[in-house]
Amino acid sequence: MSGHSKWSTIKHKKGAKDAKRGKIFTRIIKEITIAARDGGADPDTNPSLRLAIQNAKGANMPKDTMERAIKKGSGDDAADLQEYTFEGYASNGIAVFVEATSDNNNRVVANVRAVFSKYGGELGTHGSLSFMFDRKGVFTIEKELLKDWELEDLEFELIDAGLEEIDVQEEDVLIYTTFDSYGDMQSKLDEMKISAKSTELQRIPTTTKALDVEKSKQVLKLIEKMEEDDDVNVVYHTLEMTDELAAALEAEDEK
Repeated sequence: MSGHSKWSTIKHKKGAKDAKRGKIFTRIIKEITIAARDGGADPDTNPSLRLAIQNAKGANMPKDTMERAIKKGSGDDAADLQEYTFEGYASNGIAVFVEATSDNNNRVVANVRAVFSKYGGELGTHGSLSFMFDRKGVFTIEKELLKDWELEDLEFELIDAGLEEIDVQEEDVLIYTTFDSYGDMQSKLDEMKISAKSTELQRIPTTTKALDVEKSKQVLKLIEKMEEDDDVNVVYHTLEMTDELAAALEAEDEK
């Protein structure tokens, strides 16, 4: 259950250059706004809002920015904000799943379709590819917060809360749960006084496909352009991050 998770190398979160704090803030602000709209402005009685605020704090979002998002969610301005999912294929048969939030249906549909078309992909029908991804709860915790825990003891403590895998990384520890156990794991971590830097539901591919470096770059170009759209929150795909591809991308970053 422990060790390096293949899932973490497959998920391609917005953005590939995730250090763009403004893009991260935009996504979290939408999460806060929708959570406040749907469940009320009090995080003590609204678990979704409480988690969104926790994610905002993990991203070092200013308090006044969070408060404005909550206020917006409590007003009429949030009524038109809707969540969307899109499914399609990039080149060479790589499945792509897009999650977006927008106040303009025509814009988001047109933009997503345009990216698929321009970069060698094709937008599919709703539900056509959802079977290729499993929804998992993912909790990102700073490694320092778990320094007093032996890995086996931590696994034993969390197993009844739905733990599937622990991925120990350089600075963080990722805890994976089933979709149905997402709330149970959050409650367990709260009980243990362990505060996650971020908590989210991700779509993990059930299988991946390896391509050569050049073909992989074509796929990643589509994903990159999709992520640049302001309405798009996250893009998942089935492209396998091979050692060769990782080395090629690292070499490009160093240029």
